[in-house]
Amino acid sequence: MLDAGPTTQETLLEVNNIEVIYNHVILVLKGVSLKVPKGGITALLGGNGAGKSTTLKAISGLLASERGHITKGTITYRGGSIAAMNPADLVQRGVIQVMEGRHCFEHLTVEENLMTGSYTRRDGRAAVEADLEMVYTYFPRLKERRKSQAGYTSGGEQQMVAIGRAIMSRPETILLDEPSMGLAPQLVEEIFNIVKTLNEKEGATFLLAEQNTNVALRFAHYGYILESGRVVMDGPAKDLRENPDVKEFYLGMSDEGRKSFRDVRSYRRRKRWLS
Repeated sequence: MLDAGPTTQETLLEVNNIEVIYNHVILVLKGVSLKVPKGGITALLGGNGAGKSTTLKAISGLLASERGHITKGTITYRGGSIAAMNPADLVQRGVIQVMEGRHCFEHLTVEENLMTGSYTRRDGRAAVEADLEMVYTYFPRLKERRKSQAGYTSGGEQQMVAIGRAIMSRPETILLDEPSMGLAPQLVEEIFNIVKTLNEKEGATFLLAEQNTNVALRFAHYGYILESGRVVMDGPAKDLRENPDVKEFYLGMSDEGRKSFRDVRSYRRRKRWLS
């Protein structure tokens, strides 16, 4: 991990005008561009099918496993191209993705799952054990369940295992895909507070894809909103929270107060950023 410190403006990760096609036919991303500054939390927002997960997989090198290909644009990390790198090489560069769906090795214990994250490290057993204790500090529930089989832990605990395993690889940048999916609101707050603490105390940089716009914009520094494979709006999180379109269409609020999508009959017509 990086040393803790204030967010800087140095750009670690830059995605420039990428297009992604699945099965040589389906165009999913249509000119997506974004920047992730060092030491920041950047949110990638939008509804289901907007292209958030595809963007993360394009960065982390996981597209090929789903017959997806980058057909246009560039992806750079610290100024060097990473578009053709495989996921294992990216982990060595300090970039790791936590997949959507709380993936863990169900037959292994919680601690064995966490230790798999250190497999690529070459800095010695003492450093690995120190980071394991650090993970247990951030996730005390995992320490209590360290000998439990991961497949028999709760959904929230499995999400903690997935994030903790990523931390064990000593990443500089973590790509976090839908961390709130399927979790109770209290657990969502707990997960996001841990992300915030890792960012502030350990200096970890995050790019997180999230449907829960309300929670994401409370914890992120900057946000990008995707619609149908395009970035339709971006800006500092505090500005997006106050934007009338974002408030109405993503936070369920308007100048008249909270309302549902069902009540917004002019939804399509009033998407000013798409016109």
